[in-house]
Amino acid sequence: MKNKLSSISISIIVAVLLLAVFFLNSPHGEDSPDAPMSEFSASRALKTVKKMSEKPHFVGSENHEVVANYLVKELQNLGLQPSFQEGFTMTEKGTLVKSKNIIATIKGTVPTNKALLLLSHYDSAPHSYSHGASDDASGVATILESVRAFLHANTKHKNDIIILFTDAEELGLNGAALFVTQHHAAKKVGLVLNLEARGSSGPGYMLLETNDGNANMIDAFGKGGVTYPVGNSLMYSIYKMLPNDTDLTVFREKGKIQGFNFAFIDSHFNYHTQQDTYQHLDPNTLAHQGGYLFPLLNYFSNSDLSQLNSTQDKVYFNAPFFIAKYPFSWIIPMVFLGIFFFGLFIFLGIGKKIFHFKELLTGFIPLFGSLFTAGLISFIGWKIILFCYPQYQDILQGFTYNGHDYIFAFICFTLAICFWFYRKYNKKNSEIVIQIPVLFIWLLLNLAIAFFLKGAAFLIIPVLASIVLLGIFVLTQKTNSYLNLLMSIPALLILVPLITMFPVGLGLKILVGSAILTVLCFGLLLPLFNSFPRKEIWAIFFLLLGLAFLIKAHQYAGYVNGKGKPNSLVYILNSDTKKAYWATYDSNLDEWTKTYLGENPKIATPLNANKLYSKYGSEYTFMAAAPIKNIAKPTIEFLTDSLSGNNHFYKIKITPNRKVNRYDIFANEKLKPTILAANGVKSLDIKSNIISKKSNKLLSYYVVDNIPLTLEFSIPQNQKLEFDLVESSFDLMSNNQFNMATRKNWMISKPFVLTDAVLIQQKIVAPIK
Repeated sequence: MKNKLSSISISIIVAVLLLAVFFLNSPHGEDSPDAPMSEFSASRALKTVKKMSEKPHFVGSENHEVVANYLVKELQNLGLQPSFQEGFTMTEKGTLVKSKNIIATIKGTVPTNKALLLLSHYDSAPHSYSHGASDDASGVATILESVRAFLHANTKHKNDIIILFTDAEELGLNGAALFVTQHHAAKKVGLVLNLEARGSSGPGYMLLETNDGNANMIDAFGKGGVTYPVGNSLMYSIYKMLPNDTDLTVFREKGKIQGFNFAFIDSHFNYHTQQDTYQHLDPNTLAHQGGYLFPLLNYFSNSDLSQLNSTQDKVYFNAPFFIAKYPFSWIIPMVFLGIFFFGLFIFLGIGKKIFHFKELLTGFIPLFGSLFTAGLISFIGWKIILFCYPQYQDILQGFTYNGHDYIFAFICFTLAICFWFYRKYNKKNSEIVIQIPVLFIWLLLNLAIAFFLKGAAFLIIPVLASIVLLGIFVLTQKTNSYLNLLMSIPALLILVPLITMFPVGLGLKILVGSAILTVLCFGLLLPLFNSFPRKEIWAIFFLLLGLAFLIKAHQYAGYVNGKGKPNSLVYILNSDTKKAYWATYDSNLDEWTKTYLGENPKIATPLNANKLYSKYGSEYTFMAAAPIKNIAKPTIEFLTDSLSGNNHFYKIKITPNRKVNRYDIFANEKLKPTILAANGVKSLDIKSNIISKKSNKLLSYYVVDNIPLTLEFSIPQNQKLEFDLVESSFDLMSNNQFNMATRKNWMISKPFVLTDAVLIQQKIVAPIK
């Protein structure tokens, strides 16, 4: 009998393997309300999430204090003695706020040991009415439930366990900065376990925050007993390039304390919106977070946390039920080993007349044809979709409500393209020959990775597996379907999850990258797929399947309650010119915004001279004249006005005369002020992709309890003081001076921008002496 699997058998086996891959990269954990009290239960943790996320609780809101007091009570119910830490900090080159951290400690048996810190923030995102269920009530609830189970089991532990619920993370990591720089317990912390969210579903990914090498951290994580870890060293390499800092960044930067981030990122469209609710949080995701924290709490509470620093780095990736890892020192040898044996087998194959140059060169045709066609269709296809569905531009996160349908559609189109280009290669053993160009490209990529992106070096593993098949074929002139299947498993386990993870993590604009990776993955799986007869039939099948996903995406392209259209509106009063405007950040106006902006609003370029910070660089798009309202502007007092050498020193006090939430101060490009202090504190600069954005903004002050802003600064003596002040209150929808229409139930307030706010603009100039 021929040792060959049928195409149907291969299809079934590959489908089963793919289901196993998706299972291993999905959230897992205990979600039973009947779970023993000594174990973590997501059902119990969800009760905390529900309580915390009843209303928005951003810094300065009434419910912020309600949530803080609730958490103190919950900690007391666990038999702990929590305390508040309050104080001003100024981070991110001028984000000033008075934070209110919540801290509790569980004493260990060896008080001289380094402490384990459990970290999450309890404030929700401002501006967009976020309920903060995922971000970050889920993290707080995971900690409370894990600690409850830990204490119930009466677990013996050597290390102190510090519970820290930080404040003002959403504003500028201020609560973390307050703890790290001003709390005595910070110096004792040896490791931080931080729970975060950037969506409302999906697996929790493990990310490292280290100042030096990660080797000891990865080794310790492997001993922690996590059953379903998901993460790899490429993710953190990408994470460090993106504007996605967490509280743990402050611990690493200012405290030289390293730790683990555990964050889920799917359903990104709910992030920082009023849809971040208890109902939208996936219980399995919460269970997966508990599946990280509870075993690691048990392990690290008894580990030597002073031995986690290292000068060495390791590549790591999740294999079934564990994290696989190896040192960076292996990267180049593994790549050059692959190059050596690839070259040797090609040389032997040509010498034995198994391969011919023309035949090898011909193999580049379907590879480049697939890469070019799939990349082009994905790139142009997504542009066409954005043109046909302009409403997708409303979602700043870059991932639409039907985003997974588009991912699957373009993956299917790419598979159709691959089967079509490789349809003529059906000769016996030709799968090995036509795979050689694919291996050549993969080796070039891994050579570049070895020098420029070491975190992705685990991508060499499926390539080495395919080179083994090449060597066996050269030595025996035979192929074995079972061996082909076995050696394809690394590609399925390592590469397939990345195909979907990239657009989920980076947005649908990266679909072209997923298409290219699909082609390259298909190339490594050619020993499986090339035995398929009538590949054109498979091409048609995947084409039709892709079209079916597009039809499904079209059916869910509109906005409905729970999947709302983000829109924005602000009222701007310029107290100097006595003019008022309505303004929006939206590109696509709807019936609600047109109520105020009209059918033909003006382009809002004049309002963008001083740009308020936005994660995605949003600017006002349209504006229209608005009625003048009698809104009390702040009082500006010059407390100090003196000369010393070549500098002019000022101390000013800005006192609100209405309930306000935020002040932003801007200087013109020619003025070079030096901020000495704001409300008595100096700036803490943190290396961050977020704060590196160029701006003429001097300071953003988030106001709590209407506390005035006292600003001390100096300017060169030969320069004239002239600042622009923007005072904001987040009460446009409830302000009794406005009769605002209620949004439709299929609309939500746009996240990441200052919206639904009443703004007063005015100049700050020195008084004439």
